[in-house]
Amino acid sequence: MGKRVLLIEDEPNIIEAISFVLSRDGFTVHTHEDGETAMDKVRATPPDMVILDVMLPGRSGFDILRDLRKEDETAKTPVLMLTARGQTKDRELAMRLGANHYMTKPFSNREFRDHVREVLGE
Repeated sequence: MGKRVLLIEDEPNIIEAISFVLSRDGFTVHTHEDGETAMDKVRATPPDMVILDVMLPGRSGFDILRDLRKEDETAKTPVLMLTARGQTKDRELAMRLGANHYMTKPFSNREFRDHVREVLGE
């Protein structure tokens, strides 16, 4: 079985594209669309990696990242931030909060897949 990736994203087109690319590459992809309940999803099915949008309904990806890093069970879970927000201050905040990588939309499928593999140490 491939590694489990949890994609926390609210844009249907992005969900479909990432799910397709990663599934084709052997990953098991779970998705969640709401920032407010994202941590419940993480706790229910601990992933090998989280792909996290910054702008989500309910709570921001930055808030979720803070929570991930506070909990012992998820403190070391790799997190790739994926967002349309490309400002330096957002990238710096994500890295300070413990993101393993920060990627902006739009992205190429190959570039995205390569970054996921890199973050997972493959």
